Amino acid sequence: MRASTYALALAGTLLLSACTTTQQAAQPENANTAFTELANEAWEYNRMQYPGYAARNGSPEQAGQLMDMSPEALEARYQARIAFYQQLEAIDENQLSAENQINRDMIMYALKNQISEYEYNMHYTPLTNESGPHNRLSYVASGVNIRNMEDAENYLSRLRQIPTAFDQYIADMRAGMAAGITQPAVVLYGMPDSIRAYVKNDPTESTFYRPIERAESQLSAADFRNLSLEAQSVISMEVNPAYLGYHDFMVNEYIPNAREDIAATNLPNGGEFYANRIKHYTTTDLTAEEIHEIGLQEVARIRAEMEDIIAELEFEGSFQDFIDYLRSDPQFYAETELDLLKEAAYMSKRADAMLPRFFRFLPRKPYGVEAVPAEIAPTYTTGRYSGSSTDAAPGYYWVNTYALDRRPLYVLPSLTLHEAVPGHHLQIALAQELENVPDYRRSTYISAFGEGWGLYAEYLGVEGGYYLTPYEDFGRLSYEMWRAVRLVVDTGMHAMGWSRDRAVQFLASNSALSMHNVNTEIDRYISWPAQALSYKLGELTIKRLRAEAEEALGDKFDIRDFHYEVLKNGSIPLETLEAQIREYIERTLNS
Repeated sequence: MRASTYALALAGTLLLSACTTTQQAAQPENANTAFTELANEAWEYNRMQYPGYAARNGSPEQAGQLMDMSPEALEARYQARIAFYQQLEAIDENQLSAENQINRDMIMYALKNQISEYEYNMHYTPLTNESGPHNRLSYVASGVNIRNMEDAENYLSRLRQIPTAFDQYIADMRAGMAAGITQPAVVLYGMPDSIRAYVKNDPTESTFYRPIERAESQLSAADFRNLSLEAQSVISMEVNPAYLGYHDFMVNEYIPNAREDIAATNLPNGGEFYANRIKHYTTTDLTAEEIHEIGLQEVARIRAEMEDIIAELEFEGSFQDFIDYLRSDPQFYAETELDLLKEAAYMSKRADAMLPRFFRFLPRKPYGVEAVPAEIAPTYTTGRYSGSSTDAAPGYYWVNTYALDRRPLYVLPSLTLHEAVPGHHLQIALAQELENVPDYRRSTYISAFGEGWGLYAEYLGVEGGYYLTPYEDFGRLSYEMWRAVRLVVDTGMHAMGWSRDRAVQFLASNSALSMHNVNTEIDRYISWPAQALSYKLGELTIKRLRAEAEEALGDKFDIRDFHYEVLKNGSIPLETLEAQIREYIERTLNS
């Protein structure tokens, strides 16, 4: 069965199931059962859209397929998700148990975003300044374990579908060009080189050959020799030309015709679109103007604390002189990529040692430290957490080792706390290890919660004595300032007429980020509207709830208990978190 036909058939089947299930929910006593069944069906439908999952769960013919991104498949998924959402919405949430009310918040959040992405034609812009279809399709080679020739043929089949996948992405991007929905040209300067990085003249050096290399120990000599030759042919004759074709499309067609304007609100239905993205990424009802004002207040507060550190260091010169000093003095930079990774690993172990003071429960899964992949490093952010959904693989704290003179060591402590522990790794791994909850509770990531927690984790380093020098503390404040500035520049560029140059100047003059990072980050905010708002608003919410708990509970307040209550439900909307913390306060007061 073709992938598009499969998607349409599965959508129809699950739509009928959804309608039937919800009819049962008319009886209040069946509300929890009906909700559970329908929510599980909706989540299973989502997972079955991924051929790898479908192949492992009843559709083995999907093992050699890539996800179908044709207009027919996209429409089928949209219609199915609309139906699921409407049927779930019809169930009276007041009839649900406390756990199912949290479950409802989670599944509705995920479905609402998928629906919104289609309705606002976000498939027309399947790229940001950091990544795009070329990165996404490279994941075909990730985690592939070729144990026999059937596995090998399935992998080669997926490689052969890469040209069709690029054709589908390009068709969407051309539709976006016709509709006036593109990424701004200014953020795409590094994209062509990022695409060409995947094209290797020697196919055995290609990302897509790595699963073949690993297969040598699993196959007979004759089978491996034949597989190697065939894979090299597919990479040279099909994969490489597809990448080069996408490269030429970007250089000759897309970038020259991409919009010059940077504001999301100037897109078709742009005001509604940006408001939708704010709601999705912050899970609040705040307006762009309100967020902008919060940002300005936070910038002023943090700037005063930064000035205090400069005074403590008895530095002679202006704020900008101090920033220039931090950006240029060799003492603040690693000499080699390995030195930077070693420093990050050392910082990680120091962070590990801080955890028992703040947490009763820690995840079983460990994490490693790796460099950001070279193919994407030049336009990638300074670091990121790369998680794993399987028990057999660790999470990874990625550190960008490209352009070492732009990767200051004084921000590495904050980066480590944010991306590794007690930030993303701890939070995400704990969520994945939750028991007796639906899978979507373990898998859904809500940016306002997760990124808010990551920024809050940076603050915990102050209480844990993690920052050892005034420079490291200034680096922490610079990172906090970075997130506060985002509230100003994101809303400024997308809703208030700010130019890119104005945003660059505002971030550069208020933080110690290198100019490379400043430019990369501003391009990220332009190409990914509202996502950057989630960090500071999430952190402010967690800090506010902690202050409420401390004031209400007095001697009964225990920081480890508070953190358990924040993290115990996984990544949840901020409104849900507020309800949970207030219930915890009341429960503790009455205990």
